[in-house]
Amino acid sequence: MHSTSPEHQAETSPAYGAAAPVPRSAGEARDAVTRLLAAEFNELSDEILSNVVVADALLVTSEIVTNALRHGGGLTGFSARVTDGGLRLVVDDADPRHPVLQEPVPGSVGEGGYGWPLVHRLTARLSVTSHGSGKRIVAVVSLY
Repeated sequence: MHSTSPEHQAETSPAYGAAAPVPRSAGEARDAVTRLLAAEFNELSDEILSNVVVADALLVTSEIVTNALRHGGGLTGFSARVTDGGLRLVVDDADPRHPVLQEPVPGSVGEGGYGWPLVHRLTARLSVTSHGSGKRIVAVVSLY
């Protein structure tokens, strides 16, 4: 199995006491996950980056971070690490309300509503927990 040593974690949440800043965008969060996966698997070639599993991990990262930024009052924490179960993403935001799972209306191109159902389909485990004035989303994407 793969190690989960501290160098194979991307932790930027105040809850973890990390010094790294919280990503300002989904792109920054994807970059952190890409670096994490590159460290875990020693190198990410173009062939590996095009792998569906890696693409799914980066898509889930984008979706939950974008949701925190757009609908959750802002991203307040982010961490990613590789565990025996896969890539574990933790996203904290400033809104305690849980996301609503709704299927997008056919023909509503550009209206949104596709991300959360997609996250549900691409994750092995997904939880949402309200805390204080925000919430924490934990998503595990299988890598193996």
